Amino acid sequence: MGDAEISEAPNHGRTGWAYATWPTLPPTPGKVAAWPTLPPTPGKVAAWHTLPLTPGKVTVVMSGASTVTGPVRNGLPGGADNRLPWPDAGDMVFAMPAFFAHNGTNLAYHVFGAGTPVICLPGGPMQDSVYLGELGGLSAHRQLIMLDPRGTGQSAAPEDTGSYRCDRQVDDVEALREHLGLDRLDLLGHSAGTNLAVLYAARHPERVGKLALITPSPFGVGITVTAESRVEIARLRKGEPWFAEAFAALEAIMAGKVTDDGRQAIAPFYYSRWDAAAQAYQAAQDGHQNLEAAASFRAEGAFDPEATRAALAAFNAPVLLLAGELDLNTPPSAVAEFAGLFPKAEFVVQPEAGHFPWVDDADRFVATTATFFG
Repeated sequence: MGDAEISEAPNHGRTGWAYATWPTLPPTPGKVAAWPTLPPTPGKVAAWHTLPLTPGKVTVVMSGASTVTGPVRNGLPGGADNRLPWPDAGDMVFAMPAFFAHNGTNLAYHVFGAGTPVICLPGGPMQDSVYLGELGGLSAHRQLIMLDPRGTGQSAAPEDTGSYRCDRQVDDVEALREHLGLDRLDLLGHSAGTNLAVLYAARHPERVGKLALITPSPFGVGITVTAESRVEIARLRKGEPWFAEAFAALEAIMAGKVTDDGRQAIAPFYYSRWDAAAQAYQAAQDGHQNLEAAASFRAEGAFDPEATRAALAAFNAPVLLLAGELDLNTPPSAVAEFAGLFPKAEFVVQPEAGHFPWVDDADRFVATTATFFG
């Protein structure tokens, strides 16, 4: 990683913080990078990623509670709300804790809310968890543990790039469960992340309390989303001003002519309203996916649909499968077929929702998922 330059950050008259900047990182205004090997020093923090700075606050990535001076409760920095209050100030230190996967890769997660945790796995595949936000406010009902998959977000890249394969990441979820000290966990996956959630449930059924699959990818269980079903969903939007351009791009993609411009052109199909908020949300996802890792996610050997289906047929925990009525990526018909693989499945179609139902109608999404998780 190169040599580090150690410097003190502004501390507003309170305890100082040791930062170390990599010379190889391009300088970014308002950001710092901190060195992973700094020994914990009383009153200082050793952190290890590039982080945004907020006036009056310090953001810290932690590899363990020992790296920060302050109260630690419930095994998480700052306890349920993930904040470390200084006793003499209103400033808060927001911490992103981390843990080691079974193969030694340092993985980070983000914590929102309080209560019994729900482990959340983002899609992409291999996109960090930032786009999930707080899932439209679900964090008001349950604590959300948002995992950054290996090689994304604040998680380190593995030495073995073969470990990006979906089935090999099951061990990362199990390591997170062990790290959190949970006997059983409630699990939520979105889009491609549902492949990982399902493989975890198939391998560790005794460790899953409830499983929520949000606009799920059915690839790992061998369900094919047909071109006809996608066209049927797409035609529901023919009254939209953007439809002609987007539909032409969709037809080209289905004919095998996949381009970056084409992918951008079909983005409106993933939302119920292609307004300024949806466009900003879509744009904010740029740069958050590890494309190298995504190429390995479905590598040969990652999935055994027949074996997974057999395991799911014996999976007795409650399962929620939530489809978006307008979701071009996974039409409701495919999600209904997916639901049929579980003995205790609840299949819900959120009206006028696309691939990101908490963006299209947060209140309805939260009502459904909060009721399911209890």
